[in-house]
Amino acid sequence: MGRDTCDAVGDGMRIAYADPPYVGQSKKHYGKEETYAGEVDHAELIAILCADYPDGWALSCSSPSLRLLLPLCPDDVRVGAWVKPFAAFKVNVNPGYCWEPVIFRGGRKQRSRDEDTVRDWVSANITLRRGLSGVKPDAFCFWLFDLMGMRPGDDLVDLFPGSKAVTKAWTRYVTQLWQIGRTA
Repeated sequence: MGRDTCDAVGDGMRIAYADPPYVGQSKKHYGKEETYAGEVDHAELIAILCADYPDGWALSCSSPSLRLLLPLCPDDVRVGAWVKPFAAFKVNVNPGYCWEPVIFRGGRKQRSRDEDTVRDWVSANITLRRGLSGVKPDAFCFWLFDLMGMRPGDDLVDLFPGSKAVTKAWTRYVTQLWQIGRTA
């Protein structure tokens, strides 16, 4: 696991995001990458998330892997959904894979009265031609940061940085919050 840490200013929560190759998909999508290291041990990954990130964490996965991953998680996790209005459809695959689960735990629960309640789903198109397979779009990333209640001063640890899209989105997100004065 490579790790990208992006600190804003001040002390805050330390939140991890893991977007590993999905169960059984590592070689197919990343086998030709120079950093390819085989299948991810998801049991070990979830244990690391629970032990090292008590403030909160989120794990992207595929819908078929939920039956394998949820029993490895603590009882207090929840599942959010990234719904893809435009998705890549494959021949002889029906129904299409048009959503992805995000298992999440912790985060900041308290919100001020002027902050909207975050939905446990987001509708955002996939990215195209951004390098690696599975690069997350800004709309997904911003939803994830809202879902976890992240604010400037929090620390995002991107455990599988790949294209660095999530880390870059965190920087843009924090900048936007500073610009509108929402810092606490």
